[in-house]
Amino acid sequence: MLEIPAPPAPAGGPFASLRYQQFRWLFASNIAFFFAMNGQFVVRSVLAYRLTGSELALGLINLVVAIPMLVVSPFGGVVADRVEKRRLIMTGQAVLVASELAVFVLLVLGLLEFWHLLAAVFVMGCTFPFIMPARQAIVASIVGRQGMANAMALQMGGMNAARVVGPVLAGLIIAVAGVRWVYAVAVTLYALAFFSMAHVHRAPPAEGARGRPVWSELLGGLRYAAGDPPVRALLVLSIIPILLAMPFQALLVVFADDVWHVGAGGLGVLQAAAGLGGIAGSFWVAFTSASPRKLRLMMSTLLAFAGSLLLFSISPWFLLALPLVFAADVFASAFTTTVNTLIQVLIPDEVRGRVMSLMMMTFGLTPLGTVPVSALAEAFGAPAAVAVASVVTIALSLAVLAASRSLRGIDATVARALEAEAAAQPGFRPGMPPGAPAWAGRAPADAG
Repeated sequence: MLEIPAPPAPAGGPFASLRYQQFRWLFASNIAFFFAMNGQFVVRSVLAYRLTGSELALGLINLVVAIPMLVVSPFGGVVADRVEKRRLIMTGQAVLVASELAVFVLLVLGLLEFWHLLAAVFVMGCTFPFIMPARQAIVASIVGRQGMANAMALQMGGMNAARVVGPVLAGLIIAVAGVRWVYAVAVTLYALAFFSMAHVHRAPPAEGARGRPVWSELLGGLRYAAGDPPVRALLVLSIIPILLAMPFQALLVVFADDVWHVGAGGLGVLQAAAGLGGIAGSFWVAFTSASPRKLRLMMSTLLAFAGSLLLFSISPWFLLALPLVFAADVFASAFTTTVNTLIQVLIPDEVRGRVMSLMMMTFGLTPLGTVPVSALAEAFGAPAAVAVASVVTIALSLAVLAASRSLRGIDATVARALEAEAAAQPGFRPGMPPGAPAWAGRAPADAG
């Protein structure tokens, strides 16, 4: 297949990236994949408990998928930088289809055992770290740096929608038709994700990437992330809320039961409000993706997230807590999307997969942060623990901003990166602003 050069970013608008046929196929593949994956989290828990009758089995299911994701992620980034990305994604998705189909057949035949589930989630834990860096990296080859903000916001919005709606739909299907039909739907969605990805153009690695040793590539990615001041500052800033503030979600059950006494129903409403906030935050960034003032957006959403969480923690009323947790997740999602976008814009293509794998590893830190926050909650109560975590998040974020000159100059750094990409395109004229390149008035080459 002929290689198609990355088209320039489309003109503005909250759904600008969807004008690219290639991005539409990628987006459809992502939606199908994440709806299947999030729905499977529910059905696996149901099956694990029904097969064993043990609460420990639920923890083992999560442990077996989490450990390989954390260990394999750096190598997934190396592989994503060394091979053709579409083929890597499709291979990983084919493995997942085969794994889930095997579980489905065993379930239909009445032969499914708990160890089969453990094997399936282990396969997912080993496969996911290869798929995700490649999925993130391939976006840049479709929309270019100019379109990254909009494309990343739409991708995050779709992922958050799947995170909220997928488990709900899975639960409804279990209640109405049974577990088998959830697996049937999940396998179908994984297959749709595979065939949608088949329509995306190939994204080959950087020249010479395949000839370098794996360990050298792994260390090279770490050295790049540690040695590039803007990227290093963004990674450090992104870790602060993940370690300190995000673990509040594990304490929602305590707030529901012991603080506001609203029980399981209230917990479900809290989780729904948080999930809807995540969706709203992603699409809010999509609507504002053309703004060049990313530092202000990033810092204001981070501080607003911690501030909303602080107010949530001290709220004496459940009905007041609902809009506060919604707002907190709006700001958290907007912050995460903005940080991811800035990193994607700044990094060169030859290290994109490895840096994205580091971002994946940081998200695995949330369970680690849950331990000290939970210990504080045990000693002083959930409201005090979340309040302290929120205040420390604000203080550390402001300290990182004050200490990092590269972070304070991030808007200028991003503008230079966009200008460099624009200059490499035909028709560029010196002095043209990065947000309005020569192609801005024309439709994308593959739009339709």
